[in-house]
Amino acid sequence: MSPTVEGPTHASALTAVSAPVSAAYSYCEAVTGSQARNFAYGIRLLPTDKRHAMSALYAFSRRVDDIGDGLLPTEAKFARLEETRAVLGRIRAGEVDEDDTDPVAVALAHSARRFPIPLGGLDELIDGVLMDVRGETYETWDDLKTYCRCVAGAIGRLSLGVFGTVNAPGPGSSDAARAAEYADTLGLALQLTNILRDVREDAANGRTYLPAEDLAKFGCSEGFQAGRLPAGADFAGLVHHEVRRARALFAEGYRLLPMLDRRSGACVAAMAGIYRRLLDRIEREPEAVLRGRVSLPPHEKAYVAVRGLSGLDARTVSRQAVRRRM
Repeated sequence: MSPTVEGPTHASALTAVSAPVSAAYSYCEAVTGSQARNFAYGIRLLPTDKRHAMSALYAFSRRVDDIGDGLLPTEAKFARLEETRAVLGRIRAGEVDEDDTDPVAVALAHSARRFPIPLGGLDELIDGVLMDVRGETYETWDDLKTYCRCVAGAIGRLSLGVFGTVNAPGPGSSDAARAAEYADTLGLALQLTNILRDVREDAANGRTYLPAEDLAKFGCSEGFQAGRLPAGADFAGLVHHEVRRARALFAEGYRLLPMLDRRSGACVAAMAGIYRRLLDRIEREPEAVLRGRVSLPPHEKAYVAVRGLSGLDARTVSRQAVRRRM
C-alpha cells in the first residue's frame, strides 16, 4: 500500500514558522534537552517539524509530571493539575494565540494544527498523575497496567499522531488501530522498565508501583526503603519476573516499527532500544537498582541510535512477522 501523509497538512509542515512560534519551540527543545536525555537522544533523529512537535509534547508532559512529583501540598497539586487541564482545553478549542505568554501552549497548539495529535492522551496523562497524587497502589498487574496506559501508553499514542504510518490507509483502518495498540504497548514496556529502574527512588518518596501480589509472592511486601531488602526476600526473583513481563511487552510493541517511516522508526527504535538495554542491565544485576539509578554510557546510546537509523530493528521485526504467518 502507498504511504499516508505524515500529518493533516504535510505542506504546512514545510512552511517557516513565525518568530513567536519558533521561540516557543526553542523553549520546548531546551526543556527536553535538559530534562529528558534518553528522549532527546531519540527525537534528534526526526526531521525538524516532527522534532518540534515531540518537544512540545514532552514539555507539556513534563509540566504535568513536575506537578505530581513536586513539593506542593496535595490540594495545591490538584488545583495545578486542573489548571493544566484547562490550558489543554484552550489548545483543543483553538484559543491559544501565537503571542500567548505560555510557550509550551503556543508550541503544542501549533503542533496540533500540523499533525493529528490525539490530545485526549494528555488528559489521560493528567489522570495518571492524579493517581500518583492520591497515593494509589496496585494490587495486580491489570491494576498497574491501567496506570501505565495513562502515563506512558498515552504518550505512545500521542507520538504516533506525530509520526504517522506508512502502511495504514487512514485513521479508521484496522492497520491504524493496530499501530495505536502497538504504540500503547511499547509505552507500557518503557514504563515498566522505568518502574524497575526507579524502585529505590520511588520508595524514598513513599511510592510503590509494583503489584502487591508480585511483592507478596517474592517476599518483598515490606518495600525497599533505603535500599534494604526485607529478610528472606527474593528480590532477584521479583525483578526477573517483571523483566519477563517487560520483554513480552517490548516484543509486541516493536511490531510498530515496520509501520513507521525510516526516521520515525529510527526515533522509536533508539528510545526503545535504550530502555531494552537498561532492562538487560537490570536483569544481569537486579540489586543494582537498590544502589542507584542504572544508566547507559553515551557511546552505547549512540550505537543504539545508529542501529535504529539503519532500520535493522524494523527489518528484524518484519522477518519475524513473516515467519509467524508461515
